[in-house]
Amino acid sequence: MNASLVLERLAAIRIIPVIVIDDAGVAPDLAAALTAGGIGCAEITLRTPAGLQALASVNEVPGFLAGAGTVITVDQVDRCVDAGAQFLVSPGFDDDVVARAQHHDVAILPGVATATDIQRALRAGIDVLKFFPADRLGGLDTIAALAAPFTGVRFVPSGGVSASNAADYLRHPAIFAVSGSWMATRTAIAARDFDTVVELSRIAAAIALGNA
Repeated sequence: MNASLVLERLAAIRIIPVIVIDDAGVAPDLAAALTAGGIGCAEITLRTPAGLQALASVNEVPGFLAGAGTVITVDQVDRCVDAGAQFLVSPGFDDDVVARAQHHDVAILPGVATATDIQRALRAGIDVLKFFPADRLGGLDTIAALAAPFTGVRFVPSGGVSASNAADYLRHPAIFAVSGSWMATRTAIAARDFDTVVELSRIAAAIALGNA
């Protein structure tokens, strides 16, 4: 699946769970729980040693859109693509990382925080951008201000996004999707509490559908 098709699927789902996982063995069950709750994708972060293996395991779940997060080097881009990542997420904007992802024709959501970052992204041909850390940067008010001059850009706020404010974000036309971990926390994953993951995912998916 090429980058454009992946972005289309993410745009339809509208919520990207951010997963921090310590045991790659639970990844397929986690993907099944998210899917059962109506969220057929996840960003598996590279924040733990299990991240890359978990990504490979989740990628084997039929129909699940597996992405890699906290991708900050060119080498990580290559390793994530080899593991089957269908999209990449980076906390900041790195020209070499973006170029390598484009070389592989893999969708990438690089992080931005300023108008300067956005202009660099547009020069690289990227107009769907992670806005991070959203809560520390002024949240929706700042996104709305940035969207005014950058009318073609769509944002994925991450950081401080939760069930209590996701709907507010999703109602804004500049929001591509929201990103967060509240429906599948590190604690719940470690405890294999997949019933809770299913239930919270259902609630999150309902929020997304209500603001489609």
